[in-house]
Amino acid sequence: MEEFKDDIELVKSNINSYPDFPKSGILFRDIFSIFNNPKAAKVLDSVLLRYVKKIVPQTDVVVALESRGFLFGPTLALEMGVPFVPVRKKGKLPGIVYQKSYALEYGTDILEIQASSIQRGQKVLIVDDLIATGGTLEASCQLVRQCGGEVLQCLVVMELQDLKGKEKVSAQVESFIKF
Repeated sequence: MEEFKDDIELVKSNINSYPDFPKSGILFRDIFSIFNNPKAAKVLDSVLLRYVKKIVPQTDVVVALESRGFLFGPTLALEMGVPFVPVRKKGKLPGIVYQKSYALEYGTDILEIQASSIQRGQKVLIVDDLIATGGTLEASCQLVRQCGGEVLQCLVVMELQDLKGKEKVSAQVESFIKF
């Protein structure tokens, strides 16, 4: 990650924080704020693509988590020439879906993936903006495996280290910015 250090510092300097959002006691790190600086947004896209091409070039499918993972997943998939698959909250995907309930830092929810979206044995990269408690990423790993895919890695832009979310995820998790 040393090779990305200067680029990551630019991105980190453009991430705003909001105390007590969405509820008291939560410090919300807002990935959307980087899009106020087109250079920072472009640098982040470049870092993600360079990292993926170098570390997980054997990726067959990019999966991204609703909703902020969608900022990065489709672009990565297009640049790599592989399919993009969304993981969404309950009731947002048509057809036959697999579901997984999970806990997050301020409640619980259910994620879904279309059952036919990943073929048995495909190598999958899971992308999101942030890992906090790890519940969302772990639920996504389980959904990918239920489809028959192999999770190569989970890639997130930000990690809230104090919450130890990586410890709860059954796949390797790589993060660029640590808070």
